[in-house]
Amino acid sequence: MRALTLLALLSASAFAAEKPGAPAGGGGDKDRSPKEVAIERMLSERDSPDALAKAIAEAKKQGATDQALLEARFLFLVDRHDDKAIAAMLPEFLKRKDEFKLDDSEIFAVKEDWLAVVEYVQALDLLEKGDHAGFKQHILEAFWLSPRQGAAFAPHIDRLRLKETMDALHFNFDTALAPLDGKEKVRLKSLVEGKKGLLFLFWSPWSRECEDTLPDFLVTTRELQGKGIAVASIMSEDSPDMIAQSRAIVAKLGDHPPGAWLIDDKKDPLNHMFRVQSIPLMVLLSPEGRVLFNGSPSEAELWIELAKLSPGIKRPALEGEAAPAGDKPVPKREH
Repeated sequence: MRALTLLALLSASAFAAEKPGAPAGGGGDKDRSPKEVAIERMLSERDSPDALAKAIAEAKKQGATDQALLEARFLFLVDRHDDKAIAAMLPEFLKRKDEFKLDDSEIFAVKEDWLAVVEYVQALDLLEKGDHAGFKQHILEAFWLSPRQGAAFAPHIDRLRLKETMDALHFNFDTALAPLDGKEKVRLKSLVEGKKGLLFLFWSPWSRECEDTLPDFLVTTRELQGKGIAVASIMSEDSPDMIAQSRAIVAKLGDHPPGAWLIDDKKDPLNHMFRVQSIPLMVLLSPEGRVLFNGSPSEAELWIELAKLSPGIKRPALEGEAAPAGDKPVPKREH
């Protein structure tokens, strides 16, 4: 089986250091000062912007430094993957760049870690502006200053490389793939003709997450097909064992599950073309063959792009979820 590695996930813990003298986590509040308790709560707050604002106000009241307040806001946004909001903090980071004092920090153990984060924020700002050369310059400087924070920097490089590759790609719908049921090959042009787009799901019967999310995929497929979007699942291997397992899994979905169920081409695989590194993964194509989305089914951006193709599309409520309100895309639940 071809290797499908999971990309590193950006997390706040990649930035937080075990700073000497910092309040130890897990201890009872009675053993620490009100200031230490307030600062720890502020740095660990993740519930909502309002909850963070209250935690910051309390920490400030107890004497937390402005540097610590900035760090708390930064970690909150990192945890939420809100790159745009992080980039908007750049003026604050640049203002403090040369005034930084280790004694004022709650998460940085050495100055280089702080300088690396300043470079990181600059890189995100330039990425938001479409300056890829500037992004590369600052993200590499961030690596140089603080290699141990590389787990936080690397996903942005992966996403940029993926975007550049997808922007340059023009998909040929003359491609024909074998169906899972063993019948004649299906030319993808026949699926997209008269449609507003084509959505691929790359999956494997050897992935528990893929199997668990297939019922949700059916709900999504019915919604999209009703709004003019063709859907096809792509099973990445054609070994007899995998085909047999895939057929058994799909059979549980009913006699005629919606969408096309196809097997990737061994000679010129689509999973190589679309740089599939983790599954399940979805790729959305325009009728002209442009790649509009390439990423996890859980990303809200998928529904934003789908709505651009067909304004009537809304993210359907899945099992255990309330129906989404209004037209705002609702991220898919994690399994």
